[in-house]
Amino acid sequence: MPDLIVTPFLDDYLILRPGSAAGLKIPAHRYLELRTAASDMTMPSWLASRVQRTWGLDISHRRPDEALLIRDPSPYGHGRASYEVNNGCNWNCDHCVYGDKVHEGLAWEPRERLLHILRDAGVVWLELGGGECTIDRHFPETYALAYNLGMMVEILTNGSTLHRPSMLELLTTRRPYRVTLSVYGATAETFDGFTQRRGAFDHFLRGLAAASEAGLPLSLSVIITRKNVHEINAMRTLAHRYASRVREYGNMSPTFDGGADPLDEQAPDYIRNETPFTGCDAGHTSLNVNPFGLATVCKVSRDHPIPLLTAGVAGLARLGGIADRVLQRQGACTGCALQKKCTKCMPLVKMYRRADAPLNRYCQHA
Repeated sequence: MPDLIVTPFLDDYLILRPGSAAGLKIPAHRYLELRTAASDMTMPSWLASRVQRTWGLDISHRRPDEALLIRDPSPYGHGRASYEVNNGCNWNCDHCVYGDKVHEGLAWEPRERLLHILRDAGVVWLELGGGECTIDRHFPETYALAYNLGMMVEILTNGSTLHRPSMLELLTTRRPYRVTLSVYGATAETFDGFTQRRGAFDHFLRGLAAASEAGLPLSLSVIITRKNVHEINAMRTLAHRYASRVREYGNMSPTFDGGADPLDEQAPDYIRNETPFTGCDAGHTSLNVNPFGLATVCKVSRDHPIPLLTAGVAGLARLGGIADRVLQRQGACTGCALQKKCTKCMPLVKMYRRADAPLNRYCQHA
């Protein structure tokens, strides 16, 4: 397998190494040179030198077609995507934004076509999630193909399968860009109660320890709700023991279909003040794909989905226009004098409205 990915990314050209957060930015003429070098079987000395300094990797005596995976430019420019492999989950957390976690997704052949479409769209960073993506029957093939197509893959997982030898072999032979797990408690009583699964804490710790021992790049999210807030300091300690990248989330949102149940899990003292929403790249340079291959602006805005398996990569040309429409302030938000201070995008506001959420959860007028 190639050690490095040479790829266009939006308006830049990058050299990336799977499993590493480090990267190199190169000018367009260097990218074109490397495409030529791959066919000439000559490793440029400038590249060997920079790779040695960045990763301590010696490629000076290797053939470019062995060491480099060189991706073609894409006219669509979608550099990032999230793919909900399967919304099914082996845990049953009340705060989950997926509501009823139905175990369903694409068969392998259409899924294989979907991943090629995302590659052709220009996607370099791909987030695989769910649900719990690692319990999907086609997860190993999905992950391996995304890696082999030259994507930097992040996995969102509860960690319950990371201790399995087959999973560790998959992730150590094809190293992910990042593995992100959530911390729901610091004791079995709290963690198992949170997930409503006996033994969940043991599986989480086994997976976390195995991933750490294997040297996988870990990121931990500390989820704060009324059920575990009494263990907040212990959860922080646990998270920092295993990862340098730790984030905290205390703001609960309605489910994607408008269910209000997650809002009941909110720990009131941990509703965070957020920065004003000033726009985002959703739909223009990033997108979300649900378990059935329907592409939308993001995870929150699921209106006007594009069926990628029938529309193909060309269908994504419509996504930017959809994004511009759904992000416009609508209804009671039109003309609001507090728009410049509003912390919620319009699709998120619509989620709260569908859930009949209290106004103080999403609007400054409260």
